[in-house]
Amino acid sequence: MWFHRYVSAAALATEPVARAIGQKSDCCAVVTSGLTKRFGKRLAVDGLDLLIPAGSITGFVGPNGAGKTTTIRMLLGLIRPTAGRGTVLGHPLGHSREYLPRVGALIEGPTFYPALSGRENLMVLARLAGIEKKRVDAVLERVGLSARGLDPFKTYSLGMRQRLGIAAALLPVPELLVLDEPTNGLDPHGIAETRAMLRSFADEGMTVFVSSHLLAEIQQICEHLVVIETGRLLFQGDVEELLAARAPELIVRTESRVEARRLLLLVSNTGRSARIVGDNESTTLEIAADCKWAGDLNRLAMAGGITLVHLAERRSTLEEAFFEITRNGAKQPIRESECSPSAARGSRRATKAWPPEARRP
Repeated sequence: MWFHRYVSAAALATEPVARAIGQKSDCCAVVTSGLTKRFGKRLAVDGLDLLIPAGSITGFVGPNGAGKTTTIRMLLGLIRPTAGRGTVLGHPLGHSREYLPRVGALIEGPTFYPALSGRENLMVLARLAGIEKKRVDAVLERVGLSARGLDPFKTYSLGMRQRLGIAAALLPVPELLVLDEPTNGLDPHGIAETRAMLRSFADEGMTVFVSSHLLAEIQQICEHLVVIETGRLLFQGDVEELLAARAPELIVRTESRVEARRLLLLVSNTGRSARIVGDNESTTLEIAADCKWAGDLNRLAMAGGITLVHLAERRSTLEEAFFEITRNGAKQPIRESECSPSAARGSRRATKAWPPEARRP
């Protein structure tokens, strides 16, 4: 059962998931506890406790240098954590050979042989991975490149190259798809195509983990969100619940500045917070209320002889929530699931060093 509670950013970063580690559960595709990575004296990732619901599209956001790509590389077994533990698709991070055949990934942009066609590039990857040739044509069709599959990769547009990279990630028929900035550099049409593609993957039961700077896109396609900064977890939970936790506002515009000031006084007398926004001639007010109060506001203005020329509700965007989280690092709502049993609250975060088996070549 989902529920809200409020914790400090520091407490959130140490949310215990020890009981989830090692549990055979279908609710989370990725679970980590205290995941840490140092490069010399630099701490790139600091004790991340991740819970990525299976079958979801999870957005992974944070400022440049926050540790997103480093985290993804640890999950894929490309680099070894300095400390912490976790599982991917039920297998320990130290045993990446057990789960990587069920994972598809596109990290930091696709790289292919320029002179080979898109199909030939995928055939090379399929042969190396022991994947049947017929899978190549299937993924080309899935990403909309069947008509251009025989053209050299060097003739592809940026959007086509991104789609070919996603096609390569789909070759193993993955249960978990990890994409690092999949819409980077795409035009609006390419972004919309990628959004629809990712949604279709999740509809089929695939878990999609997307790192992106495009917060508007994350808001449109993701139901789960993870926010990190300087390697630390600031928020993870449901996108809609995060936005719902931020109070909506009524945006009102009057015919004149005088009326705006009078309306501000009337609204303030009701006990509601309000302010005039814009320059000294602005007639626009922001009122801390949702659309349920719009009728009362309209009647209040009419009784005061004030004409409203605009009245609308404005809800918070993910971009606003993101900046608030990263600016304040204050108390944020999180959502817990069976992957993070409430009975585990209060236990200490795992600080165990990386298990010996992970150090084996």
